Amino acid sequence: MRNKSVFFFCLVLAALSACKNSEKTASKTPSSDGTVLDQNISYALGMVIGSSCKEDFRGLEIDYNALARGFREYLEDQKTAITFEEAVAQVNSVFNEIEKERSETYREEQRSFLTENGKKPEVHTTGSGLQYQVTTEGTGATPQKTDTVRVHYTGTFIDGTVFDSSHKRGQPTEFSLEQVIPGWTEGFQLMREGGKYQLFIPSELAYGSQGSPGGIPPYATLVFEVDFLTIVK
Repeated sequence: MRNKSVFFFCLVLAALSACKNSEKTASKTPSSDGTVLDQNISYALGMVIGSSCKEDFRGLEIDYNALARGFREYLEDQKTAITFEEAVAQVNSVFNEIEKERSETYREEQRSFLTENGKKPEVHTTGSGLQYQVTTEGTGATPQKTDTVRVHYTGTFIDGTVFDSSHKRGQPTEFSLEQVIPGWTEGFQLMREGGKYQLFIPSELAYGSQGSPGGIPPYATLVFEVDFLTIVK
């Protein structure tokens, strides 16, 4: 799984929800050190924990009674039906398979987008798979791979969600074409200074199967509105 600790927080959330709805749930819930948490605080705790794992549990049908039983037996040091190591192995196996299915669905969405986008007459596709659309053709020089360029840009996912923007920061960005993702390196060498393009970059020319810690998921197609200001001398 992407984050085992998040998953176990999710187990706590689900167990708290089950305990809340159980006929055996008392009005007060003692913690491990004897402190008593009233139902309002316990409920609030469940909401806070749930905020960390809502997406991981979305669409899953959970047997909350069985989940609550495992939660209670482990928390109270009772004899459990399986060992903790076995539990971890089972959970990871199931969620790895779920993640694999979700990943494949996401990859297919990205591929379908590029296939349909490439059919538009105004969109050009290079041999590498990079797609671009000319908004304004520039009149200046064309950069080489070793050049540094100054640009304004907005980056979005295919659903239009913005993940980065120099415009929001209020100033253009400078970077070497040797130090960016391949889609940018290739795309800017198609442009001239003063040009404005839209780049549609498949994951193979972006962050691939690993994604980026900055919020780019694995296999993401990236869309950039780029305003090529100048080559930095």
